[in-house]
Amino acid sequence: QVQLVESGGGLVQAGGSLRLSCAASGRTFSIYAMGWFRQAPGKEREFVAAITWSSGSTLYLDSVKGRFTISRDSPKTTVYLQMNSLKPEDTAVYYCAASNIMVTPVASRYDYWGQGTQVTVSS
Repeated sequence: QVQLVESGGGLVQAGGSLRLSCAASGRTFSIYAMGWFRQAPGKEREFVAAITWSSGSTLYLDSVKGRFTISRDSPKTTVYLQMNSLKPEDTAVYYCAASNIMVTPVASRYDYWGQGTQVTVSS
């Protein structure tokens, strides 16, 4: 099993920045990729970004390209999401996820999930 714990959410004004962290523990050697998803009230969970653990290859949702950056610190088994130029429409609960087999924007392909951290962007 892999445990994921997110941190770094909060309230920020539009145009501001936040950095989310996700610390992985347990059988971290099984992780192939990690991703960030978000879910706004009344909406489905949405892919935001993902990164492969070994090579660092990345995927992004089109609407966050150029504003968000996903990165990983392998020795610390931690993945980060640096969010700049935040917009009110970025408001959501952000979830960290880990996949044992692939990097993908499909939520059902992820094996482990964190509890989520709230990000609120005020206009």
